[in-house]
Amino acid sequence: MDIMIILQIIVLLGAIFIGVRLGGIGIGYAGGAGVLVLGLCLGMKPGNIPWDVILIIASVIAAISAMQLAGGLNYLVYIAEKILYKNPKYINYLAPVVTYVLTIFAGTGHTAFSMIPVIVEVAKGENVRPSVPLSIAVVASQIAITASPVSAAVIYMTGVLEPFGWSYPALLGVWLLTTFAGCMITAFIMTLISKMDLSTDPIYQERLKEGLVKPAVGLHEMKIDAKAKLSVWIFLIGVLCVVFYASAISPAVGLIKNVVVPRDAAIMSLMLTVGALITILCKVKLGDVAGTSVFKSGMVACICVLGVAWLGDTFVSGHTNEIKAFASQTISQYPALLAVVFFLAAMLLYSQAATAKAITPTVVAALGITAANPDNAYMLVACFAAVSALFVLPTYPTLLGAVQMDDTGTTRIGKWVFNHSFFIPGVLAIFFSVALGFVVCGLF
Repeated sequence: MDIMIILQIIVLLGAIFIGVRLGGIGIGYAGGAGVLVLGLCLGMKPGNIPWDVILIIASVIAAISAMQLAGGLNYLVYIAEKILYKNPKYINYLAPVVTYVLTIFAGTGHTAFSMIPVIVEVAKGENVRPSVPLSIAVVASQIAITASPVSAAVIYMTGVLEPFGWSYPALLGVWLLTTFAGCMITAFIMTLISKMDLSTDPIYQERLKEGLVKPAVGLHEMKIDAKAKLSVWIFLIGVLCVVFYASAISPAVGLIKNVVVPRDAAIMSLMLTVGALITILCKVKLGDVAGTSVFKSGMVACICVLGVAWLGDTFVSGHTNEIKAFASQTISQYPALLAVVFFLAAMLLYSQAATAKAITPTVVAALGITAANPDNAYMLVACFAAVSALFVLPTYPTLLGAVQMDDTGTTRIGKWVFNHSFFIPGVLAIFFSVALGFVVCGLF
């Protein structure tokens, strides 16, 4: 291997490593620094900045922030809490269902933050180790991104696949079915193989003696006002409008022939309109929007995608020919290897949308997928869920949040980095989602 390529790989992995160690927005900072070193020191042309992905994330987050300020997010969380507290025996199944649905609705996995303490409380009340439902729930919130109609990853991927004969409704149907089923199969397996009895966990017993474990307090009644409910309905109608419009302009559906407003622009404008309607009808104070937790986490996500996706595209663009050769020789013979490529890239790029944006164009070119020859496009459809491997390195915000909020100590990170509570359920969920993807795609 050429010494220059080795140096470029070292810079790529080094920047990602530093970013992971810094955590949070530091991933974006380190990504930008990596682009600078690759360009100025190693002669690589900076890649494309994923503006479409960043702007979709920003517009969706802006709308959700307004809904949060109106009390809508608290209303959704309250509904989810009631579901969990009324059915505590099924916590291992209901926890991932709740986080999955919240992510589908909102287009961001950060909504899982609000459910983590609730899952811990319900699990403690049933003498269940919180690590089991928590790990599945966090993984479900990540995989649901690949099935959410308002997520940047789905919007990008549907745009790529539609010219090859896959309609927007069909893609949503495939990804909703396979990812949800994959999460539920994973919940069933984890329930069978996990040690469920909380009282036998030695770390829990130690923390209990030291007084570090709070007793389960049960459901807190919450007063929900009319504007909170109204904000949720406005946001829901906005999401439905996104689905309808994206489906209507899909070439395979063709309800709208002369498309004036493309999908990306429509989604951004619809989400900003939703934010405006919530602001006006629910009397939201605009000055407080930027202070919401959703807005802050969303803007951090934008910077992270900017840095790390730009870094990834810079490296991939500089080695397109080598990647094409590898893809055409191996993935065409073993389609499931595309899932491995997505998995490894997501582990490093830390974003479903950034991973899809960095890898997909090269794979499409390498496999010779065109409108006239779309046969291999099914590989991208089936393997898409694998871009959710953000759980591998135990530094993702919701993962760290679960570790920190589980006062029983059962949700933990091992000495060897990868031996943490989320690795096995995450791998299982992606494996089953991809496997089911190939099965379902075979029916088309």
